[in-house]
Amino acid sequence: MADTVENAQEGRKQRSVRVVLLALMIAMMLAMLDNMIVGTAMPTIVGELGGLEHLSWVVTGYTLATAASTPIWGKLGDMYGRKGAFLSSIVLFLIGSALSGMAQNMGELIGFRAVQGLGAGGLMVGVMAIIGDLVPPRERGKYQGMMAGVMALAMIGGPLVGGTITDNWGWRWSFYINLPLGAVALVLVTAVLHLPKKRSQAGIDYLGVVLLTVGITSIVLVTTWGGSEYAWSSARILELIALGVVALVGFVFWQTKAAEPVLPLHIFRSRNFTLMSVIGFITGFVMFGATLFLPLYQQAVQGASATNSGLLLLPMLGAMMVTSMVAGRVTTNSGRYKIFPIVGGVLMVVGLYLMSLMDTGTTRLTSGLYMAVLGLGMGCLMQITMLVAQNSVEMKDMGVASSSTTLFRTLGSSFGVAVMGALFNNRVKDVMAERAGALGKNITEQSAQLDAKSLKKLPPLAREAYQHAVSAGTHSAFLLGAVIAVLVLLAAFFVKEVPLRGGPQAPKTEEPEAVVPPLAEAI
Repeated sequence: MADTVENAQEGRKQRSVRVVLLALMIAMMLAMLDNMIVGTAMPTIVGELGGLEHLSWVVTGYTLATAASTPIWGKLGDMYGRKGAFLSSIVLFLIGSALSGMAQNMGELIGFRAVQGLGAGGLMVGVMAIIGDLVPPRERGKYQGMMAGVMALAMIGGPLVGGTITDNWGWRWSFYINLPLGAVALVLVTAVLHLPKKRSQAGIDYLGVVLLTVGITSIVLVTTWGGSEYAWSSARILELIALGVVALVGFVFWQTKAAEPVLPLHIFRSRNFTLMSVIGFITGFVMFGATLFLPLYQQAVQGASATNSGLLLLPMLGAMMVTSMVAGRVTTNSGRYKIFPIVGGVLMVVGLYLMSLMDTGTTRLTSGLYMAVLGLGMGCLMQITMLVAQNSVEMKDMGVASSSTTLFRTLGSSFGVAVMGALFNNRVKDVMAERAGALGKNITEQSAQLDAKSLKKLPPLAREAYQHAVSAGTHSAFLLGAVIAVLVLLAAFFVKEVPLRGGPQAPKTEEPEAVVPPLAEAI
């Protein structure tokens, strides 16, 4: 009888875990899917609302708000309770989504997208931190495949879903679609998730929040505007760089004085946490650069359809998902994880180098195999970085550890898109000028990236020159990525394989240990 009762309780516990994870995955998908759906709808939005000159701010405003609020949400969860912070971020995201769908002009849309971005900053952090609270690191690996699957689904399906919604329901539903999904996540989290309530006696570090926000905003604006809106040597970019440096230096100094710092600097005393921050930054740099330039190459050089641009990334994203699942299972079963950053670093360098060899004669099969190599490398890194980072801090710092890791990856993606994009654009313009003379220079004067419709209108000579130019541009961008990715490999060799919490008879180590709440009590 006792065994029957115990088995019934275990079954209920596992069902509760699955329900909570379903809600968390829905929230994670909301955060990842939004920009990709909206990106597909942007031409239609501009056609109705006008304001083409402010188009980039629809994305930039969202990105800025997300990046700036990410560490704040993590700290609020540590101080006042994970569940309340997570529910608040969902509500704020849904309010921003509803308002964005009702926007009557471009100014309103930009403002409402910023509100939406503030909520999105807490979604990813909340998911990672709550999983960190509920599931011991030793067991967390088995859920990596689920998170990698959601990420791949969002990147592949986003453009397709966005196009379908815009064509059939109108662009406003690209925002309204978030409401029913968010409502499901809200109901499930409210009903099933039960975490210990917290109440910090210390106040919020408002000065730290302001300094960090100004610093992050300056960095994102420099990487977004530099080389496109303004020249890198322009007064505006130099002013932003100076402002960002002053704000971040002031932030670091203030964190040593604050009673309850937004980003406690002591977490960086852990070698593993610092190394995971570096690896996360470089992974973001490489991944988002690759997802930007691969579709450009395949559309311009290989003649692929822009409509199915998400499917073009399937070899990379599929390999990433499979590897992440395997890495998670192996980590759960063995407790060993150091091998994955090392293997991931090697595969990432090799994959990027292979992609730098692509030219106008490379077949889709060959480029697909090269992408798969890169995907295998990223699959070894994407979730392992978060797992090791969370295992390197005490439970009370789980939120800031999750938010910091997410923030470094976000900043890495901003730098990757900016630096690789500048290199790509300059190379395309140079080759066009060399191969097509004044005509090539005129074509790329406005933009080095042409859509499929514009490409078909070019004279044959200019079209052939543009294909060679894009091939040369992707060569330079991916070669730079391969050089940068070497740093992942170097950092991986210095990772210390500390036993994961929650494993059988894990010995005490110098790394901070913490008690993980049993699932039956936490849920």
